[in-house]
Amino acid sequence: MGLCSPVCKALRRGKYVVLLLLSVSVLVWVATFSSETVKAVIGATRQTLGKAESLRDKVESLTEAAALPRSPTPKAQCPQKSPLLQGGIKLTFESSLTLKDVESENSKLMDSEYEPADCTARQSVAILIPHRHRERHLLYLLHHLHPFLQRQQLHYAIYVIQQAGDVTFNRAKLLNVGYLEALKDRSWDCFIFHDVDLVPENDHNLYLCDKQPKHLVVGRNATGYKLRYKGYFGGVTAMTREQFHQVNGFSNTYWGWGGEDDDLRIRVELQKMRIVRPPAEVARYTMVFHKRDSGNEINKDRMRLLGRTPRVWKKDGLNSCSYKTLSVERLPLYVNVTVDIGKPQS
Repeated sequence: MGLCSPVCKALRRGKYVVLLLLSVSVLVWVATFSSETVKAVIGATRQTLGKAESLRDKVESLTEAAALPRSPTPKAQCPQKSPLLQGGIKLTFESSLTLKDVESENSKLMDSEYEPADCTARQSVAILIPHRHRERHLLYLLHHLHPFLQRQQLHYAIYVIQQAGDVTFNRAKLLNVGYLEALKDRSWDCFIFHDVDLVPENDHNLYLCDKQPKHLVVGRNATGYKLRYKGYFGGVTAMTREQFHQVNGFSNTYWGWGGEDDDLRIRVELQKMRIVRPPAEVARYTMVFHKRDSGNEINKDRMRLLGRTPRVWKKDGLNSCSYKTLSVERLPLYVNVTVDIGKPQS
């Protein structure tokens, strides 16, 4: 009994020590395992978040790229000589032709304008046609003029300027109006002043402006394809925006037929410019036959007016062209501008 007591006490103390060591070992192991697990979990979470952020960044980058407007591939300038030109062609004037026929043939026009699809046009051209009560002639001209201009690879629009009312016709003032109205759409490089009854026969007769004012009608069927007279500057003419502004446009005072084209020639000459023409075999036109319109009688005052042109050209023209625009319609084939240009001064 006396011997057991110290031994038992020692064994009991050893058990406590062993239990204590085991407890400490367990605690150390738990602490170590928990730390590594937490680190692993945190690391995995961070990795997942990183991947999610990376994916989100990629999606946002793709979305932003899709939202940015794509710049169109720049087109080369059209060649000086279009490969689409056909030369002289036989014109037809079918009585069965309708406006719908012409519209269906020219479906590539957008907002009354045409641009070449595969190249950039060398000039932007506005065709101005003064008009009143000549619907059939206008139809024939549109039928031939649109493909003619498209084969020349031009950027163009046709403006038909309609004179409202029944007062005497004033071709020159209508052309001034057409110039001013067309410039509200864009800064056209070139203006073609075009009678409604003249149809070009050869697409080598380029509807482009030159360094000098250009007269495009050297000959027509009605005159045996010869120039009407020396100095003739009527029918179809081409002038740049700057050239026409420099001469102050047409006179506004020529009511009725005749004189306004000679007045323009005088203005050109006063500015020390000279008139150029294409070759005679190219600058050929068919004049669609018609009787003289009522309200467009010969202007008997034209010679007197021509005599005063050198004195009045600076104050009679674009800078004095007053009119009232009644409507502007953007039709499939042309821009139709209807205006009230007033009446002759008594």
